[in-house]
Amino acid sequence: MGAVFFYHLTRSAPEAAVAMLADRAAGQGWRAAVRLREAARADWLDQKLWLGPEDGFLPHGIAGGPHDALQPLLLTASPDLPEGVRFLMALDGAEVTAAEVTTLDRAAILFDGNDPAAVEAARGQWRALTAAGLEAQYWSEESGRWQKKAESGVAGQG
Repeated sequence: MGAVFFYHLTRSAPEAAVAMLADRAAGQGWRAAVRLREAARADWLDQKLWLGPEDGFLPHGIAGGPHDALQPLLLTASPDLPEGVRFLMALDGAEVTAAEVTTLDRAAILFDGNDPAAVEAARGQWRALTAAGLEAQYWSEESGRWQKKAESGVAGQG
């Protein structure tokens, strides 16, 4: 059963956080996907990732192309989990269900800490996913570096 990590973005741009997490997923041998609420946002993220540093190129594609199965990172606006994905990242309040987390190695919910609606949506996701018995961690970068602020569902934890 997978775990879900919440990333409260206050300093990092979403594309920088996605790149960091995708790199870690690749290091684990996990195929990854980023779920967004709208196809236009997948296009936006695609452009941002292409504009990243050349030495940090992140191979990726937008779901629905002819080479989806070859992509180590797929960007999608679909609620369906792409085949072979072991790590799912959600941006813009895209839904992550407890049932799909149990099929993954990890899920990550990234949210804009400067947007009260995004913070409230993430709190709702935390409540729903932890109530389903999933292991969850909450990470914040408010101090200037990533720090774990809370966890739930870990052996002996509440």
